[in-house]
Amino acid sequence: MAEQRVDPMTYLPGMEILEDSPIQDEVLRRVAAYDYSSVTAADVQRALAHEVKTPEDFGALLSPAAEPFLELMAQAAQKETRKHFGNSIQMFTPIYIANYCSNHCVYCGFNRTNKIRRARLDDEGIEREMKAIAESGLEEILILTGESRAMSDVKYIGGAVKIARKYFRVIGLEIYPVNSDEYRYLHECGADYVTVFQETYDPVRYGELHLAGNKRIFPYRLNAQERALRGGMRGVGFAALLGLSDFHKDAFATGLHAYLIQQRYPQAEIALSCPRLRPTLVDETIYPKGVTETKLMQILCAYRLFLPFASITISTRERAGFRDNAMAIVGSKISADSKVGIGGHSGREEGDEQFEISDGRNVEQVYHALLDHGLQPVMSDYIYV
Repeated sequence: MAEQRVDPMTYLPGMEILEDSPIQDEVLRRVAAYDYSSVTAADVQRALAHEVKTPEDFGALLSPAAEPFLELMAQAAQKETRKHFGNSIQMFTPIYIANYCSNHCVYCGFNRTNKIRRARLDDEGIEREMKAIAESGLEEILILTGESRAMSDVKYIGGAVKIARKYFRVIGLEIYPVNSDEYRYLHECGADYVTVFQETYDPVRYGELHLAGNKRIFPYRLNAQERALRGGMRGVGFAALLGLSDFHKDAFATGLHAYLIQQRYPQAEIALSCPRLRPTLVDETIYPKGVTETKLMQILCAYRLFLPFASITISTRERAGFRDNAMAIVGSKISADSKVGIGGHSGREEGDEQFEISDGRNVEQVYHALLDHGLQPVMSDYIYV
């Protein structure tokens, strides 16, 4: 297949290049130099003692040497969470409007080679789904598609955003990366923020996992958040899919990427997710080897201590008990009643799921679980005037 021979570091025609941005080179340089095996207990203690954490402190907190200090990290992280977010937890839900995909990613349920039910909601179906979600009381939504420009072009996504604006105060997008003028169009339609999973920040491993399609181009994906901000989005989200590569380095890269964006764009609202690999309909054997719940909690605490102002979402990929505990320590945002198939919210699922979720609780159940942990569920934290 000719597409498989495309250099993953070379832009394709039509992809916007941010020639004036140093962020990608800085992330890759620092990640290459990050040697977590050399971190000592004394390094971790120094990192914990610093009121403002440096990237070097962040690397120490992610290292194996920090594992014995997890309780101290959790206490410090909870203190930072309460300082900046109080007891408030923002609630939202994802809505998948299409699962057609042009990429060949070996770990993904939407992989174009997989024999799954493909579907794309029309305007009527999108409105039906969004109306059902709004009736649950939620006021924030995250719109997702498979990565196919042919089946889910920017105008189609913009139309979905316009429909969402009738029902929700806050609208996020998790779609294929686009150019800054396209992000500007989507923002004008009503989108507030953009989330992009880099999957892995290791360029070699990235090329091994993404065999074909536009997603194969590593730098275009890595620079998506910066293009989104240049297009007017007020917020951007970052994540690596833990388990695809060296999770210590991927977690370090994710936090560093967000940190550098925040420095360059201080007005931007920064968000972090910490997803782990999950089984799919066509491969039930996919699991994040080595990324235990303990390690995941360590990563989340390190994120909070390094980026205290960042919103942190705890994924439905995790079991309910872990999510509840994590929300009480580091989280500021949680999804509820998540459906990762096409059309699931209105009870008329038309297309198959991207992956298996672990926490299937509905809005009311998550709402009361937060109350039980002394937290305050919030349906909207933003009002347009």
